[in-house]
Amino acid sequence: MPLRFPKDFLWGVATSAYQIEGALHEHGRGPSIWDNFCRQGGRIARGDTAETACDHYHRYREDVALIAGLGVGAYRFSIGWSRIQPDGTGVPNRQGLAFYSRLVDELLARGITPMLTLYHWDLPQALQDAGGWLNRDTAERFAEFAQLMARLLGDRVPHWITHNETFEHTVLGHALGTHAPGLTLGLDCFAVVHHLLLSHGQAVQALRANLPAQAQVGIAQSMAPARPATDSAEDRSAAALLHLLHERQHNEPLLLGRYPDELAALGLDLSAIRPGDLATIAQPLDFFGINYYNPNHVQATPPGSPVPLREAEAPAHYERTEMGWPIIPQGLTELLLDLRQRYGEKLPPLVITENGTAVPDALDAGGCVDDPRRIDYLDQHLLALRTAMDGGVDVRGYFVWSLLDNFEWAEGYRPRFGLVHVDYATQRRTPKRSYHWYRDLIAAQG
Repeated sequence: MPLRFPKDFLWGVATSAYQIEGALHEHGRGPSIWDNFCRQGGRIARGDTAETACDHYHRYREDVALIAGLGVGAYRFSIGWSRIQPDGTGVPNRQGLAFYSRLVDELLARGITPMLTLYHWDLPQALQDAGGWLNRDTAERFAEFAQLMARLLGDRVPHWITHNETFEHTVLGHALGTHAPGLTLGLDCFAVVHHLLLSHGQAVQALRANLPAQAQVGIAQSMAPARPATDSAEDRSAAALLHLLHERQHNEPLLLGRYPDELAALGLDLSAIRPGDLATIAQPLDFFGINYYNPNHVQATPPGSPVPLREAEAPAHYERTEMGWPIIPQGLTELLLDLRQRYGEKLPPLVITENGTAVPDALDAGGCVDDPRRIDYLDQHLLALRTAMDGGVDVRGYFVWSLLDNFEWAEGYRPRFGLVHVDYATQRRTPKRSYHWYRDLIAAQG
């Protein structure tokens, strides 16, 4: 028997602009930080770039037809900021606006509800040259961008997400330098955190002022239980520190209107905070997006190390994805129940805005892709989600990452997360067996 979810539960799939669109130099699009990052030798596996990616910019009608074939109710996609404002500010690029307007109209014509993410890590390079997210002015520019998009698409897009994963963008892009823009600030990147969150609050204000009253506004944040590698006091302290820096630092300002007191004890430079900022950040939200893949295992580093914790291997008995991530569905149940207990009435309704896995898919001799490991992954995580909902957690929807195999950031094209296989040489799309499984699961919900 298939899992049962509420009749009004929102089923969907997700993508992001930079990972699928291609057409980086067409129709007035400006450069983004990822364009620049990809040109730096050794940054991206095998020297891959997103120059063509999935060519979604030209093939969006074909991709929308694939979404419609799933029977999902919604499609989560992002806007390429530099396609709209090549320099991150000023007069919008009409051709970029027209593309997203056509995409939204195509979705609506197929009965698919658009869920729009304003920022999925692809800052216009001109804004990075002016300081990027270290510069408070970037938050103002983002609010202007949000206002612009609301005025263009607000009559047709009912669900809006400001940011995707402020923690990952901060850590990978600004602390460790493994993602664009490639900064290595370590723990000295609180200003990035604060300006991202401030820009969220300012964008919510701009959206509320320009969208219909019934529009839904939220944010999509990564979530992962922090587990100590061992039961030692040092490793347990390292796990608590990761929980502080990941979940609490990025979400307590949104939901509680304050940063954790423990941040000051770490010696972080909190001078980016100005009077009134926390009230701006803590705008009421209609939903809270959760991106879940796996718990993070962590261990303490030796005394005197520049960073007090490091990633640890999960226990060997866990199966792993092609990304090397442990497959732990019960971590999703644990996470959702903990959020409900921690934030109580302050927690808005939840939407699982990303969940999925990379497995080494390949076309067989008959031109099919059989991916039972992905089907099992999705099935087990939906069971974990249903368990949390039965425990009282208010979850309104679930989005698979991803519709298509795509450009997986610094990993390039090797990992394949899609329900649809993409032959990057020919751009041929082939729905995998997991695509048909997901379609049937949704249909069985009635």
